[in-house]
Amino acid sequence: MRNDTENGREFAYTPRDSKLAAGLYFVATPIGSARDITLRGLDILATCDVIAAEDTRTLRHLMEIHGVALNGRAVLPYHDHNGAEMRPRIMSLLTEGKSVAYASEAGTPLVADPGFALGRAAIADGHMVTTAPGASASLAALTVSGLPSDRFLFAGFPPPKSGERRKFLQDLDQTQATLILYESPKRIHKLLNEMAEIWSQDRQIALCRELTKKFEEVIRGSLADVIAAIEGRALKGEIVLVIDRAEKQAADEATVIAALRARLKTARLKEAAAQVATELGLPKRDVYQLGLSLDADP
Repeated sequence: MRNDTENGREFAYTPRDSKLAAGLYFVATPIGSARDITLRGLDILATCDVIAAEDTRTLRHLMEIHGVALNGRAVLPYHDHNGAEMRPRIMSLLTEGKSVAYASEAGTPLVADPGFALGRAAIADGHMVTTAPGASASLAALTVSGLPSDRFLFAGFPPPKSGERRKFLQDLDQTQATLILYESPKRIHKLLNEMAEIWSQDRQIALCRELTKKFEEVIRGSLADVIAAIEGRALKGEIVLVIDRAEKQAADEATVIAALRARLKTARLKEAAAQVATELGLPKRDVYQLGLSLDADP
């Protein structure tokens, strides 16, 4: 057990003595503050048979901070470069009835971090797969962004090559959801300028940097505002961009009529109007009235 003090209050973590059931446990780890790991996450790390980690040194350090002993257990490395080699070994351990905990370097495994192929293989072989949820840079950024959170899309890292990145941005342009991207500090200025060019300088965004850490920073405003705010600055740390959804472009009358005529080949006017209204984001009444004015023959 380890005692620590913060703001004059003592707290202590005491691991549970119960043995874990066999299976694969994905454990979310802090993205900054070591205290952001959950008690259940610590329980799993303390009592599992086998520990695997994207970065073994980072996980060992986290366990030391919280007084979680290894008790002779090795910490197996599992990352993008050795996954094919390590998966059979971990799968054999699961088959032997072992409980295996896997933690990415920071945040939630599989969210722009390794683990997908391991989880998929364990599921395919019928092993129990569960998670100890916790910190995630994408959700933390969405929380503090001030942008709509009712519908969002995590799109990961934009491609590093300019041509592929521009195509990536064009494909996302009209997405009717708040977008969440990760980006390197080395490419952030170039990415923002391309976004302003391909989308609009008025698009609202939040640039979130070093979340939960000492130098946490959130810059909110239009793309033009944020570009101006970081001009000449060499940013450091992990960056999450949260981007407001694009305004829906109103369909012109010709587009609505064409869509109506296509639907009227297989549906009555009321049904066709409802379908077109939903598809184009228009009031059903307006589409229905336009349908009444159409000539009988296209």
